[in-house]
Amino acid sequence: MQGSEAAEAGSSEGKPAPLRVDAQRNLRHVLSAARDVFGEQGYGAPMEEVARRARVGVGTVYRRFPNKEALVRYIAEEETQRLTARAREALAGDEEPWGALAGFVQRSAAGGAGRLLPPELLTASTAPASTAPAGGAPAGGSEAGAGERVPHQRGASAARPGSAGTVELLSAVGQLVERTRAAGELRADVTVSDLMLVIATTPPRIEDPARQSAAGERLLEILLQGLRAERVLGR
Repeated sequence: MQGSEAAEAGSSEGKPAPLRVDAQRNLRHVLSAARDVFGEQGYGAPMEEVARRARVGVGTVYRRFPNKEALVRYIAEEETQRLTARAREALAGDEEPWGALAGFVQRSAAGGAGRLLPPELLTASTAPASTAPAGGAPAGGSEAGAGERVPHQRGASAARPGSAGTVELLSAVGQLVERTRAAGELRADVTVSDLMLVIATTPPRIEDPARQSAAGERLLEILLQGLRAERVLGR
């Protein structure tokens, strides 16, 4: 076996050997191109387009990812982890509840996360905690009330792309939702999946980048205002 092939195959202990410099570079290009292509066209985009955008042969893509599903899973998990970290930062910051929630949504939408998230996140089954008092404890202290406050992903254990990661993201965003609702700034019927849908919503593509950005910001502003509690809007 040639040296370059051995580097790809791994060590005798079965652990993967470090990628060569050129292989690392190609992998970075493939992942960057995949994010761009899937972000623009969705996960239905062909692998050939990813390879073309990365300026590598399609065989190079398949050497790192044996099939399209593996590449999709990698990108989806990466984006899920990125949003989880962003949600936790919002929770740990010193902004007031609405500012933290709105900032999380705005930053996530601006980063093009919507098209890269696992599809099941957009249909997560979550129940609004309209019965929970401002202190965050379920009404009457019942376990059933607590269950309403915790986001539950339908079929989470069977989710294809990173089920553990999606549950962590739903939990972190759920805490943002509950904290904002407890402050009286969020509509009682808003769920975690509603926030995911807002993040995933994009305006029609416009050739002028400045107009595209302005349209996206305006659409997001309208959607966020639709989530606010009526008493806050009526001030």
